[in-house]
Amino acid sequence: MDLTIPIENPSRRGELYGTADRNLRLIRASFDVRISARDNAVHLNGPTEAVRKAAYVIENLQRLLRENADISDELVQDTIDQAATDGKSGSGSPIEVFLSPATITPKGEGQREYVEAILKHDLTFCMGPAGTGKTFLAVAMSISLLKQHKIKRIVLARPAVEAGEKLGYLPGDLQAKVNPYLRPLFDAMHDMMPFDQIRRFLQNDVIEVIPLAFMRGRTLNHSAIILDEAQNSTVSQMLMFLTRLGHHSKMVVTGDDSQSDLPVSEPSGLVDAVRRLESVDGVATVRLSKADIVRHPLVQDVVERYSRVERGVRE
Repeated sequence: MDLTIPIENPSRRGELYGTADRNLRLIRASFDVRISARDNAVHLNGPTEAVRKAAYVIENLQRLLRENADISDELVQDTIDQAATDGKSGSGSPIEVFLSPATITPKGEGQREYVEAILKHDLTFCMGPAGTGKTFLAVAMSISLLKQHKIKRIVLARPAVEAGEKLGYLPGDLQAKVNPYLRPLFDAMHDMMPFDQIRRFLQNDVIEVIPLAFMRGRTLNHSAIILDEAQNSTVSQMLMFLTRLGHHSKMVVTGDDSQSDLPVSEPSGLVDAVRRLESVDGVATVRLSKADIVRHPLVQDVVERYSRVERGVRE
């Protein structure tokens, strides 16, 4: 198949092509197509499906340039990943957040199932290894619901459980001690809305990021409520959290049941809750796997090697 794609803004073709045509070479290597750029157009040649996916990448990069996005290496790779999984492993529709250039799309069947579960159920459990997008997608869906005025606030909670260090040894007051535990939730939000907007929402309690222990005694209506790192919650803490769910709200509980920092004798509230609620209507459980890891490619290898050791396999 031969296809020619006109360059919408020739003055920015250098950003589209990348330094020394890096982006074009990456597209060519990813889809095994012949690609050339001349006369303010990109010319593609190869198998129909491969050309279609390469064209998807180029057209989306041009759209991002129209929105004045910076075409970073990471953004190019994310767009290629979306094209590669489209129609093969069930990528979903983009998730609308406050930063218009941000392209947040479920990558693969597992993440698509996760996003659909959040949309269809009031309570969703998601378990999986590091890097599978459990927290990121939960925050993205919550921010999308907030932007669409389907909820009025977002509450993000995490257990403040030490992983090898004691909180008392850390400097500062209570807020300073728990802030490191809440940092990953702020990091996810920064990819989806401007800093000033995050600060304004925090000041107005539209977004609240708190330790799990501070949830006691509350009922949260018209809210998106996320419990992150839930494998570090106790059974009683999990019961307390789940009973905060109010009317017209959605709750998402995420964690990696293989990475608990609780004492050995203390059962994980996440594992216990999934077992107790597996047959309850309105509750969904999604398990992501190593195939859903979307961080640096080495993360998948790290998870695989550590899981082999835990299974008693020695190399």
